Amino acid sequence: MAHHSRADFAVKLAETDAELHAAQRLRYAVFIRELGGTGDMVDHADQLEQDRFDPFFDHLILTERGSSDVIGVYRLLRADRAVAAGGFYSEGEYDLGPLKSSGRRLLELGRSCLHPAYRGGSAMHALWSGLADYAAQYRIEVLFGVASFHGTDAAALAAPLSLLHHRYLAPPALRVRASEKSFQRMDLIDEAHLERRAAMVQIPSLIKAYLRLGGCVGEGAFIDHAFNTTDVCLLMDTAMLNERQSKIYTRGAS
Repeated sequence: MAHHSRADFAVKLAETDAELHAAQRLRYAVFIRELGGTGDMVDHADQLEQDRFDPFFDHLILTERGSSDVIGVYRLLRADRAVAAGGFYSEGEYDLGPLKSSGRRLLELGRSCLHPAYRGGSAMHALWSGLADYAAQYRIEVLFGVASFHGTDAAALAAPLSLLHHRYLAPPALRVRASEKSFQRMDLIDEAHLERRAAMVQIPSLIKAYLRLGGCVGEGAFIDHAFNTTDVCLLMDTAMLNERQSKIYTRGAS
C-alpha cells in the first residue's frame, strides 16, 4: 500500500451528476459487491448504489489530488433537508424522538466508505477533516447515523454488541432506540464475562473511530437483511469532536 498524507487528498461536496454517480459507483463496489447488500433502487447495469434519499443529501467526496477518481464518500443530511425528504434515513431503523426533541442542530451521516486500497491510513482522516469543516459551517451540534457490522447473525456479534451496550450507551437524553420491527438486544453477554479486548477487535474501524472521538450508541441494534448488516446508531456531540479531532487526524498521518 502506498504511503499517503492528508495533503495528498482533496475533499469537496459533489456538484455534478458525474461526481454523484462516481460516489454511487464506489458505494456499489463496497456495499453491493463487497458486502452483499441490495436495495430497491440499486442500478446493477450502471453499478450505482442509490436510494430515494440521495437528492436530499450533500455528498462529501474524497479524491487523490490530480485525480477525479472518487475513493471515499460520506453523505450528509441536515435537519431542514430531512423535512423535505419526509424524515431522516435512520428513522427507518430507529426512533429518533429524543434527538428531534432535543432542540439541537442535527446532522445525519450515512453511506461512509473508502476504496479498499485506502483503508487504514490517512484517507479516512482527510474525510473526517472535511466532515468537521462541514459541521462547523452549519454549526452542527449532534452528529448521528447508522453504522454497520457485516452479517445478520447477532450471536456471532454478541461480544462487540455487548461491549457497545455496556460501555458506550448514549445518555438518556439522546438515547434513540432501534425499531421494534427488527429490534436486537445488544446486552447479550454479561459485562463480568465479557472479554473486552477480543470484543473490540470485532468492532469495525469506522465505529472505533467514532468511539475514540467520544461517540456513543443508541439502544438496540437493527438487523438489516437487505444490506446484510447489523446496524447500530452512533451519536456524537460536536463539542467532543472539536476537542479530540486533532489527535485522530494526526495518528498515522504525516
